[in-house]
Amino acid sequence: MNRASSRIPGPLRWLLLVLCSAGAVIVLEYFHLPAALLLGPMFAAIIFAASGQPLALAPRWQRLAQAVVGSMIARAMPSGVFTEMQHHWPLFILSVFSVIIASTLLGGILAKLRVLPGSTALWGSSPGAATAMTLMAGDFGADTRLVAFMQYLRVLMVALLATLVSHFFTENSGQAIPVPVLFAPLDLHAFLLTLALIAGCTLLAGVIRLPAGPMLLSMFFACLLQNFFGFRIELPLWFLALAYTVIGWAIGFRFTRQILRYALHALPGVLVSVCTLLLICCGFAWLLVHYAGIDPLTAYLATSPGGADSVAIIASSSHVDQPFVMSMQTGRFIAVLILGPLMAKWMVRWV
Repeated sequence: MNRASSRIPGPLRWLLLVLCSAGAVIVLEYFHLPAALLLGPMFAAIIFAASGQPLALAPRWQRLAQAVVGSMIARAMPSGVFTEMQHHWPLFILSVFSVIIASTLLGGILAKLRVLPGSTALWGSSPGAATAMTLMAGDFGADTRLVAFMQYLRVLMVALLATLVSHFFTENSGQAIPVPVLFAPLDLHAFLLTLALIAGCTLLAGVIRLPAGPMLLSMFFACLLQNFFGFRIELPLWFLALAYTVIGWAIGFRFTRQILRYALHALPGVLVSVCTLLLICCGFAWLLVHYAGIDPLTAYLATSPGGADSVAIIASSSHVDQPFVMSMQTGRFIAVLILGPLMAKWMVRWV
């Protein structure tokens, strides 16, 4: 029997993919891992792609999902975050740029040692929002599969370390983590306006052809409307789950057996890089604890390189100073968005 004839029929493959994705999400959620709604579908899609049962998503669904992620990031950036930046601007500048410099140097070392290609090593090491970095990387010549591999490996390690910090260094470590509500009460009017914003930004991005345009435009306009015009960004969890599923599948479908072998070959070097960056960030967190009087978990989450989106999930279910954490993460994310393309070009020339 040839390979083509052994493939499962298309509709059945989609059904199996949905069931496998849901099962993976349930397992990850059971262990309270952040970004489970994205990682579960991504793992399921990788299994299908690597086992010779490929599927494909229409680009328009990927662009819409990007715009949803942009709105989600904007929702985590209320005006209080920017006020917090003003109050702690020396700490803000030190933390943001120290982590960016450290991650850039580590990315450069991975590229110089030929563990990963230049721009891929840089975007994979970038300490912005993991989903955003993965989406942007492809528009600047990086391999999104390897970038996703690096970013989400770091997300998992940051989450594990956050659990340890919470257990050993905070007083509220025994409190239960709130269970996410998939179908919470919905503000229909705000939701329809949010959908209109997402659709409009997706269409505009197709006209101006901005790299990662749907996500960046949605994030910019949603943040602007939220902070200056009282716009409410309504994104129910089931809707975010759909967007994360589309993005996870889009990333996972690109994996092949060859790229998985490459990722496993690069794993030791990537692990050393991730652990080094985590140690550096823990050093910055220690400075915040001892010289600024900030509690350990807040300091760790504020400086951690897990990404603004995943850290927002962890912070929302922890007893920390959320405005301080998100001001640090948001500031670094904005800096990476601005500096990332320039650093990618520099990295390619240097390597």
